This record gives sequence, structure tokens and C-alpha cells, in this order.
Amino acid sequence: MRIHLRLTRTALRQSALFALLASCALASAAPAPEVATAAQCAVGSYRMADGGSLDIGPAAAAGQLRWRLPDGRTGRLQAHGNRRWASTLGWTDRTDGHTVELPACGSTAIRFDGQPGERIALVQTDTRFVSGSVTLAGRLTLPPGTGPVPIVVLVHGAEHDAALPTYSLQREFAAAGIGVFAYDKRGTGQSGGRYTQNYLTLANDAIHAARQARRLAGARAGRLGYQGGSQGGWVAPLAARIEPVDFVIVSFGLAVSPLDEDREAIAYDMARAGAGADDTAKAMEVADASAAIVGSGFTDGFTQMASVKARYGHLPWFKAVRGNISGYLLATPEAKVRIDGPRLLEGMPADYDPLPVLEHLDVPQLWLLAGQDRDAPPGQTLRRLAHLQGEGRPIRTAVFPDADHGMYAFERDAAGERVSTRQPDGYLRLMQDFILARPLAASYGAARVEAGPRSTPP
Repeated sequence: MRIHLRLTRTALRQSALFALLASCALASAAPAPEVATAAQCAVGSYRMADGGSLDIGPAAAAGQLRWRLPDGRTGRLQAHGNRRWASTLGWTDRTDGHTVELPACGSTAIRFDGQPGERIALVQTDTRFVSGSVTLAGRLTLPPGTGPVPIVVLVHGAEHDAALPTYSLQREFAAAGIGVFAYDKRGTGQSGGRYTQNYLTLANDAIHAARQARRLAGARAGRLGYQGGSQGGWVAPLAARIEPVDFVIVSFGLAVSPLDEDREAIAYDMARAGAGADDTAKAMEVADASAAIVGSGFTDGFTQMASVKARYGHLPWFKAVRGNISGYLLATPEAKVRIDGPRLLEGMPADYDPLPVLEHLDVPQLWLLAGQDRDAPPGQTLRRLAHLQGEGRPIRTAVFPDADHGMYAFERDAAGERVSTRQPDGYLRLMQDFILARPLAASYGAARVEAGPRSTPP
């Protein structure tokens, strides 16, 4: 959650370290100018004739777009002419039959599979605000109207990408009547400062973002809270503990430390591979070596990792080990790790235990977890949250059983790797209901909402 980047939605998600390095070798051909202009003009949320909404946002590749529906369905759009775009399913390359006729620049009309829609007149205000000695770039997006609305501040994960151009939740929440404040993480996009994974620093940034959101919204500001994905699951509760807000949503985050995350991910790898207890115990020696390397600031522990590889690298189960940080350390030459590791994990408190914060956090929380999450397996987190629920903490949980990290459903490609197809039905709707303070349903899609109390020990 956290020490990795999702550059693709494949089942074999590498750590952010590996993905960041791999991304340096990727290059995309520049789209034709008229296609790029059409794509820029089309970004927005649309109210369709059936009353639903459709979001059009940038895709990872230049000159491409991505459509999203509130039920989680999505596809990548490629131009077939300036205005007609064809879709492929999710993050696959398989045509799904959907087509979009984009609005011309200056127009508000769109067609999705022939159904007409009109751009929603969202109110966006770009801003800059100061956190410590760093100036950060943010954006407040409000739904149309003049009345008060809840405001959610989006707390980023460990990605090095800028949030302002890429976070579709800015528009998706606003289309549902929710104000949204997004900001570029320090050291990314338009924000100043140096990239860091120091949770206290990032929590202070989130606090200043919340203050700026409330100031800009003025009389329209209602309830205010955080939504934090992945690494944001450590940052958002910490920010709320320092300066209370009205709610916190954690999406595919954890209530254990990053090092425990790595161990739990390795255990998940071994379980999927059908390994027994003895081999799983040996695989944990990889996690021990990784902890030694990270704990030393990437100056020590390499001999320990080399010894583990020498003893077990030839065994069948060893190739199944990927973990989180461990996957990068196993796959990357020591000399490169010594150089890149400190920069990529700048400031990360690898042994940070969030439990003391959560034990004293009275802010209502909604934890949304992915049942097939290989980067951040939710087992220990669910046990800890269940215990906190039993102690009376205002926590609700929901597990989307077939989703992987990032809350993505998936299929398998010809090589057996996971390729993301959509977000699960009910995921967006559950967050919206919680932010809008609506009574929550018992279930959302395949996820059941659990409110406790329960008494499982942490």
C-alpha cells in the first residue's frame, strides 16, 4: 500500500520501487495534436439522460482517456477520429463494444453508447497553500449550487505521480453532491518540497489541506473528513488524531506496520503457492533480511539477503515470494538498491505501528479492504479493527472479496497474471453514503458492512 506504484493494473503488481525504475524505460508515442486537444477538452463528469453519471478522465498513456461509471465499470478510450472513441475493457486490450462521442471543445454534449449526456457544471478552484516551509498545489471541486455540502480531502498513497491531473474521485464525488479537495503530494506535480514517505510530515500536509478546503468552501463547507488510499491509510487517521475531523475513510490501507505488511504479503504468496508451514517459515527469512536492509537505511543487511538467496533460491517455492518491499530487493542488484532505495523510501517509518493512534481515535471511520489484496493483505488489519470495534471505537469495515490492491477486480491473462477489469460494484456508492451521512445498507455489491462490536484480540 504504499511502498509501491501501480503503473499498470496487472495481477503481478511490483513494488513502487521496481515500478518506478521500470517506468524510466517506458515511452509512449505522442498523440496527434488534434487528438490531444480533444482529450483535454473532454475531461469532466457528465449527467446522462438516464440520470446516472459518467466520468471521463486521463488514461496513463498520452492522448488516451478513461471512462468510469458509478458502479465501477471502466474502460480505456482510444481515438477513432477526433470525436468518436472506442473502448477496451478495464486495463485489458480487449475491445468491450462501448463507444463515446466526445464533446467538441466549447461544447457540453456527450454520447455514451448512443445515450446523450451533458457536462456537469462542477465548480473548481485551484489554489496554493503552505504546510511548514513548503507550498503545495491543491484544487477544490464543488458540485453545482450554493448550499452546504460535505467536503472530503483526498490523501494520496505512496505514488510519485501528481494527484491533480489523475484523481478521478475529484469529479466522481462532486457529481454525487460532495465537495472534494485534492492536492499534489510534496515533491510531485505542482507542489514544492521534497518527496517523502514520513507519515507525520504527510499528516501535517493533510491537516493544512483540510484547513484550506474549509476556507475556500466558506459557507458551503459542511462535514469535513479524509479519504486515504493505500499509504493514506496510515496518514489520514494520524492527521485526524492530531486535528479531529468529522470522518475518515481508509481504502485498501492497513492497521499494521509496513514491515508487517511485507511479512503478511509473503505469507499470502506462500499460501497461494500451496506451500507448507516449514517453507513459509523459511520464506520469512526473506522478510527478516528486507527489514534489516530497510532498517539500516540501505547500508546493511545485504549479506543476510544474499545468504537467504543462496540457501533457498533454487527451491520451487522461492519463485513465489514477492511480498511488498521484498519483491524489489530480491529482483534488484545490490548496487542499485543502495543508490535508489533511500530516495524511493525517503522518510518512511518502516516499523510504524498505527494501533496506538487508532486506539484513541474517536472520529467515525470506514475501512474498505480488498479480499484478494496481494500488496496489503487485510487479515491482521481486520483482526485489529474487530478488536477496536469491540472496544467501542466508531469503526465500520467492508471487504470486497474479489478485489486486489487499489480496489480492482481482475481476470487472468494468458500468462496467468492478474489484469484489472473494473472496481467492484458498491465501492463508490458506499463511500458516498458514508460521506453524506446516509444510513448504510447491510451490503454493497459483494461486500458486507460490519459495525461491531466484536472482541477478537489484536
